Amino acid sequence: MTTATTTPPCSSSSSSSSASSVASSPSATFTNPVIYADFADNDVFLGPDNVFYYLASNMHYSPGGPILKSYDLVNWELIGHAIPSIGDFGPAYSMTNNTTAYREGTWASTLRYRKSNDQWYWIGCVDFWITYIYTAPSPTGPWVKSASMPGTCYYDCGLLIDDDDTMYVVYGNTNVSVAQLSTDGLSQVKTAPVFNAADTNRSVIEGNRMYKINGTYYVLDDDTQGTTIIWKSSSPFGPYTPKILVNNINSPVPNGAPIDQGSLVQTQDGNWYFMSFVWAYPAGRMPILAPIVWGADGFPSLVTDSAGGWGASYPYPLTPHPLASWTGRDTFQGTTLSPNWEWNHAPDTTKYTVNNGLRLSTATVTTDLFHARNTLTLRPFGPSPVGTVALDISSMADGDIAGLAALRDGTSWIGVQRSGPGASYTLQMRLNATQDASANWATASTGTVAATAAVPEGTSKLWLRVAMDARATGSKQAVFYYSFDGVVFTQLGPSYTMTSGWEFFLGYRYGVLNFATKALGGSVVVEEFVSA
Repeated sequence: MTTATTTPPCSSSSSSSSASSVASSPSATFTNPVIYADFADNDVFLGPDNVFYYLASNMHYSPGGPILKSYDLVNWELIGHAIPSIGDFGPAYSMTNNTTAYREGTWASTLRYRKSNDQWYWIGCVDFWITYIYTAPSPTGPWVKSASMPGTCYYDCGLLIDDDDTMYVVYGNTNVSVAQLSTDGLSQVKTAPVFNAADTNRSVIEGNRMYKINGTYYVLDDDTQGTTIIWKSSSPFGPYTPKILVNNINSPVPNGAPIDQGSLVQTQDGNWYFMSFVWAYPAGRMPILAPIVWGADGFPSLVTDSAGGWGASYPYPLTPHPLASWTGRDTFQGTTLSPNWEWNHAPDTTKYTVNNGLRLSTATVTTDLFHARNTLTLRPFGPSPVGTVALDISSMADGDIAGLAALRDGTSWIGVQRSGPGASYTLQMRLNATQDASANWATASTGTVAATAAVPEGTSKLWLRVAMDARATGSKQAVFYYSFDGVVFTQLGPSYTMTSGWEFFLGYRYGVLNFATKALGGSVVVEEFVSA
């Protein structure tokens, strides 16, 4: 690895810690990606409580704007969401009026804490035409929609709260602007263009973040093809001078696509890091971390490995501080879902309850999973994730289908269907349901039943499982299983080759589904979900 030989600039509004020239890291090392799961478009910063916070994109999943915390920049835990329900954004986000909002919603937004009024701010553009501002007294909420700006889109935005408490937002695709917000941070005072892609001989730039470091303003963005650019100026409104920070270097994730976007973040001991992400489907866009050092020209450089690539491992930034595991058993105790769970679009809240188990009542009459409300999702974790759901099926109605999916724009699933007045049940493995990217993600196929199996008479509980090879270098296969005792599992149907195109952006998820094909009224109880 290259070594730090220059002293980074002291921070101002971004942190109160002093500068240091060599990282005072423990001897332990971490491995990239720091989270083997889909958490893209990160906005990472050190909060007022010496905790690092990480805002990610989750688009059409609800709640929106997932927020993570860490004490060491490596171990992260999902603690909540800035958008209580993406249903705030219109009927398509709730799958009503036969509309959907796939690949829309919350993306490349920004999060910061403001000391002067002890409030947290989330700002983001939805549908390319309206910017929303949510605020809360804590990163875990309660979050409320405090303002909206119809006709204004802070595309791929970054929020800076300056030393004098003035709030600025950098935003834009190809043409980048900086807006100054009102005193309360809920409206725009002025905006002005500051630079564009042609200034660096590129056709596009986006993924904007803004910082003030040692009295100098910086904007971090990228060209979407693996080049990250940093710009500096003595004024938030420019003029800005650019320099390349990362230029198509080797990924730390085998077969990972270009490294894009991210955040600069300073630790309490004055050392600096760049949190970016790498495209690596079918898992998704996974966060990667590397140290940076500052040169005499006032620009940072990435600390690379011996081959000039993004290192597969580095020394820990701080003393390792493990948090809750990304895998394990959820038995749905209490009355609310864990923050790890997100719905496919905003749910019908009258159709589920959490109380020592999760009861999912059917919320849609359909034969199309992509249009079924109240499908509950969970990110798989790791290169070879396995998810297992235990279902009490005794309250299903005629025609209902409940099951477990490998969910994305290409989807396969295993499920149980109840049929007829005699309450017979049949297992089915449905293969290759797809969405059409060229038709605004309309359903192209609801899939085909590739295999079935009888359910023994009197069965009231069963287990369904999907095992994935989520590695970009792997087989990318998902295999489905069932069990009637939770011990012996039998494969149903052929393995499914998961899609790995970038256009959908999001990676694969587990999807716990329950929908009606004839009439509403039935339900299942999800007794537990085990991820491994």
